[in-house]
Amino acid sequence: MNTLQQWIVEENCRLVALLGMGGIGKTSLSIKFAEQVQNEFEYVFWRSLRNAPPVEDILLSLLQFLSNQQATEATLPQDTNGRISRLIDYLRSSRCLLVLDNAETIMGGGNRAGQYLEGYEGYGDLFRRVGEARHQSCLLLTSREKPKEFVVLEGGTLPVRSLPITGLKETDVREILRVKGQFWGSDNEWQLLISHYAGNPLALKIVAGGIQDLFDGSISSYIDILNQGTLIFDDIRDLLKLDFCRLSDLEKEVMYWLAIEREPVSILELREQIISSEAKQKLPETLRGLNQRSLIEKTANGFTQQPVVMDYITERLIEDSYQGIVSGEIKIFQSHSLLNAQAKDYIREAQVRLTIKPLIDKLLSAGHQIQLENRIKQILEKERQKTPPEIGYLAGNILNILSQLKIDLTGYDFSHLTVWQAYLQDTGLQKVNFAGSDLTKSVFAETLSSVTSVAFSSDGELLATGDVNCEVRLWEIKDVQIRYIASLQGHTNWVHSVAFSPVSSSKPEGMIASGSEDQTVRIWDIGTGECIKVLQGHASRVWSVAFSPTPSDLTLGGIVASGGNDCTIKLWDVVTGKCLKTLHEHTGGVSSVAFHPQGSLLASGSGDGTIRIWNVAEGQCLKILEEHTGGVSSVAFSPDGSLLASGSEDRTVRLWDIKESRCIKTLQGHTALVWSVAFSPDGSLLASGSEDRTVRLWDISEGNCIRVLDRHTNRVWSVAFNPIFQNGVGSVLVSGSKDQTVRLWNAANGSCLRTIRGYTNWIGWIAFSPDGKFLASANEDRILRLWNVIDGKCQAVLKGHTHQVWSVAFNPNGKILASGSEDRTIRLWNVDGCRCTHVLSGHTSRVWSVAFSSDGKTLASGGGDCTIKIWDVDSGKCKKTINEHTSLVWSVAFCPTPVSALYKDGILASGSGDRTIKIWDINTGECIKTLEGHKSWVFSVVFSPDGKILASSGADGTIRLWDISEGTCVKVLQADTKLILQLAFMPEVERQDVPPLLASGSDDRKIRIWDISEGKCIKVLQGHDAWIWSVAFSPNGKILASGSQDETIKLWDTDTDENIKTLVAEKPYEGMNITELKGLTQANIDTLKSLGAVEFGMEEKEKNSL
Repeated sequence: MNTLQQWIVEENCRLVALLGMGGIGKTSLSIKFAEQVQNEFEYVFWRSLRNAPPVEDILLSLLQFLSNQQATEATLPQDTNGRISRLIDYLRSSRCLLVLDNAETIMGGGNRAGQYLEGYEGYGDLFRRVGEARHQSCLLLTSREKPKEFVVLEGGTLPVRSLPITGLKETDVREILRVKGQFWGSDNEWQLLISHYAGNPLALKIVAGGIQDLFDGSISSYIDILNQGTLIFDDIRDLLKLDFCRLSDLEKEVMYWLAIEREPVSILELREQIISSEAKQKLPETLRGLNQRSLIEKTANGFTQQPVVMDYITERLIEDSYQGIVSGEIKIFQSHSLLNAQAKDYIREAQVRLTIKPLIDKLLSAGHQIQLENRIKQILEKERQKTPPEIGYLAGNILNILSQLKIDLTGYDFSHLTVWQAYLQDTGLQKVNFAGSDLTKSVFAETLSSVTSVAFSSDGELLATGDVNCEVRLWEIKDVQIRYIASLQGHTNWVHSVAFSPVSSSKPEGMIASGSEDQTVRIWDIGTGECIKVLQGHASRVWSVAFSPTPSDLTLGGIVASGGNDCTIKLWDVVTGKCLKTLHEHTGGVSSVAFHPQGSLLASGSGDGTIRIWNVAEGQCLKILEEHTGGVSSVAFSPDGSLLASGSEDRTVRLWDIKESRCIKTLQGHTALVWSVAFSPDGSLLASGSEDRTVRLWDISEGNCIRVLDRHTNRVWSVAFNPIFQNGVGSVLVSGSKDQTVRLWNAANGSCLRTIRGYTNWIGWIAFSPDGKFLASANEDRILRLWNVIDGKCQAVLKGHTHQVWSVAFNPNGKILASGSEDRTIRLWNVDGCRCTHVLSGHTSRVWSVAFSSDGKTLASGGGDCTIKIWDVDSGKCKKTINEHTSLVWSVAFCPTPVSALYKDGILASGSGDRTIKIWDINTGECIKTLEGHKSWVFSVVFSPDGKILASSGADGTIRLWDISEGTCVKVLQADTKLILQLAFMPEVERQDVPPLLASGSDDRKIRIWDISEGKCIKVLQGHDAWIWSVAFSPNGKILASGSQDETIKLWDTDTDENIKTLVAEKPYEGMNITELKGLTQANIDTLKSLGAVEFGMEEKEKNSL
């Protein structure tokens, strides 16, 4: 301790390693040292590398901590070296102590001592650069191995040093072993014992058990064995090897399970995993024996192993599994699951990194992947021949290995096998046979779309989610496990908000309220899943709903408040469905409503930038809070009602003192709109979810951001705390995102506990090839598809984007395809070879639209970052960035014909969320005209074939036709819907009887055909079941294609208006046989069916049962 004090505090060493064998006490020393010197540093950071986190994760955590949670994934450099440079800047500006424990986990060991595991070389760059750079901080490592960088950089007078840790002295050893029992021996014998095991406290604890069991506490007798030279001790692993061989089969079984679990586990949880009845029965005494030998530890949360023990047992587990697959006698595969599909996310990810992937690497090093796949098929076939089938984890283990290998599983046969603990959320299982299989504890994808709202029941046992698929979904929460229960269906458009009723004697099962884009509020009976009331009265979408926590003078039943885009708040009687009051004073849409805990007050947040506090009984506005500089998207009262939190379009969270009606804190850190805020049950924390894809946790008393949760890959629409603290975890937070996931978080440490991952496959933009033979579609599942228009089959899938693909366009000769994605990139594809030729990076938000110029040499893109970028197609270089729009750019379109000699490279139109259309000179990037008239977002702009007319549509339910030469609006076409999402002009045709036509797709599931000369709708095509995001005419005008949120593309004959084909992409479980499946609930089975699974012969079976 004194040496560390001298080196780090007095001499300012920059990089120090504590080195020593496992169990010697490095971790304890590092913790004690950090606690002792914490006042010498501005920042102290301690993190274990026990589960081998990638260096990118550690750097992100470090940078967020040192930036006071201001740094995010989006604002930091994307490369490792850039992040290390940013870290060194912090180490220079502040005095920091950074401690990384268990560094040996990321190293190769054995013949590769000091080298790094594959994929972990970035740690070497981190250590080297921290050691070389001048700064006032220190990075302290603990490790069993010395990293190679120390060999070059360390020295007695240099700022990089390593400190070997020696063992305990005799008096300390005697004190530790006293709890193990009575030991007899001379001072010399004690010294010989301690010297032999290098004073290693863990080794001595393990040996003590053997001395007690075999020699009745006699050190002298044990020394006699040592003198025979049979107990060599160079490292703790020598002792572990000997001790492991002494264990019974039952003890070995438990040791393997504890290594797999990787964190403390209760006896009940262990018993649930173990298969054999004997092992279950004898589990308490088995644990007792292992604890007495010091091979395991008992903590407040259960049983676990020291890191060195866990690492050794994990290596044995990998070796036994490898030998079993090679020989075909894989007993360990049957008795143990190498991956726990229902484990907390961070545990399951560690199991993949430290067990599954090393096993795969070992198997591949011995042969080709094809050989491995054939071997696995042989094992499966052998297992299927057993009568009766053996119960165990073998098939689940094999499926997890195949999944990690990314092997195409089409046609695999797992019928009549026990397939436990298979994690299959991200795995395609087309035509896989699970007939008669037991899939207990296996995890599949859900039919979950973008999640707009999340809410817990008052007892914390139920979770409700609302999504853009018009569904309210109900989930059971138990011990941080999530189980899907039911889908509540009835809304005809997006569900924006869900809320649980308080506990009531008249309705003990409770109710759920939901508010929707369809302008209704629905009340659902949780017990039956039925909709018991439909509350109608809003004139626009319903953004928010909330139940009153207490009875009201207005009604004997409960009250539901709803906030709508029509600028009103409505108070409803839950029992009668009657609207009791309508509150009118907001001048913008009411995005959020929240009742005070006592029920007498209601807070509302609005797009007009204000928060209003209302007296519920009188319906009067008592206070107006006005300090936000943008629309208010969310409001929430603290549990005691003294504070109100608000999230806003201005990127801030504000805390308001309700009694004094003033803002007492402004919480800054989000880099985009804040969608949602929620208080923890004890009121000490506030969570906020944002457009910037993060969840932030704030300390209420200090007003500081204490943690950034950044696992979501798209906007976070909603956050909520479980009102009940969970055993072993404490405060649990849930977040719902546009990325089709719901995540449960441990609020105390920021770890992701569970992820519900959904699958839906919206169709974004569609585009015909110039020859009309192919149709390209942008899909939600990150894939670009090429469809054969003649037979309706998918001709090719283009993979590369990492998030939803929104836009697609062919160049004029049809050889190149451009796609824009949620991943902020544009990809250019060679159509003939179906390969990506360029990745265009530069946008800092999603790419909504792409368009080629008429000569095909230039590409324009519009993004969520409010910019337009002009790209050179040949080089893939950005030639120009235009940033005059003040909101996201939804659409861009090139004029197909020359407008004027003044604009030699042509003109470009753009439609934006700022309600304007701008016309640009492509050559100079200057704005020629700004067209104003839309009252909301402009979703689509498109030029007529002759280039004289520009059509635009938006969220105000209108289509505007503009004369390009004059810049004037010549017609306004009014639709009886709110959102007109895309437009398409019919190409010029030779027939004189066909007027100039325009097609529009909208949120009301209808395609409208407009005669633009008359300015009226002449046809309405119906058949889609959800929003229509795209429309496109074939080059000859004979076919109209439409792409929808209902996951289909429809082809329409423009002469007869018939739907001639419906194109549907293959689903992840298409053709998967689940006949007579076991181990899943009916709700789970229904989900599998909706994702393509089939039950053969079920119709006949049902008929026979009647």
